[in-house]
Amino acid sequence: MAIESRADHGFSTVFKSDSIINESYKEHDSPQTRVFKIIVIGDSNVGKTCLSYRFCGGKFLKNPEATIGVDFRERTLSLDGENIKLQIWDTAGQERFRKSMVEHYYRNVHAIIFVYDVTNLSSFESLPEWIEECGRHSVPAMVPRILVGNKCDLKGRGEVPTSLAQRLADGYNFPLFETSAKDPAEKEHVDAIFLTIAYKLKNHKPLRLKQPSESGATNLPVEQDQENSCFC
Repeated sequence: MAIESRADHGFSTVFKSDSIINESYKEHDSPQTRVFKIIVIGDSNVGKTCLSYRFCGGKFLKNPEATIGVDFRERTLSLDGENIKLQIWDTAGQERFRKSMVEHYYRNVHAIIFVYDVTNLSSFESLPEWIEECGRHSVPAMVPRILVGNKCDLKGRGEVPTSLAQRLADGYNFPLFETSAKDPAEKEHVDAIFLTIAYKLKNHKPLRLKQPSESGATNLPVEQDQENSCFC
């Protein structure tokens, strides 16, 4: 089930079977392709790898191994006649695998997906720490964030009620989605998560911002025709 936060977070949820036009899992880059980096973060075993694999590969990844450092996947979409490449960075949840990579995760990021397991309360309670980590690494306020509760196919064993997750999402002004990377019937819901971000980023114009650790500049999205752009 896809649930959008009631807060005025500036997102339009995309949830329809014909959302992707002329889409392909294969590369079809052109000089006009716009590339966006999305990081997926949260505790270990919440299903980050399976979510990104379901979106990029179109199927459920059985028996995934623990991510060490970062896994990288990408998928190119054609949205309203424009090629958009989403680069999905699937990050390790265990601290011992993150220490040497954490700065690299957040550099030049365009959007962030925070994932928790609806059957594991501790993974939900860890979310504020993950959100604070973004702040410690100077992720700009205009970078969109989304909250995702995974493993809804195990809802009977759920420890995180939707109402509790909704309160947290509203508190941070994040959209909330609940879904299952495993259940084939939820594939469109998984797609909706990434498409919501894709359309949000597509409708932005680039803003040149220097990273604190770099002398160069990076393109980050900023909302058009809006005076106060903040989706934190």
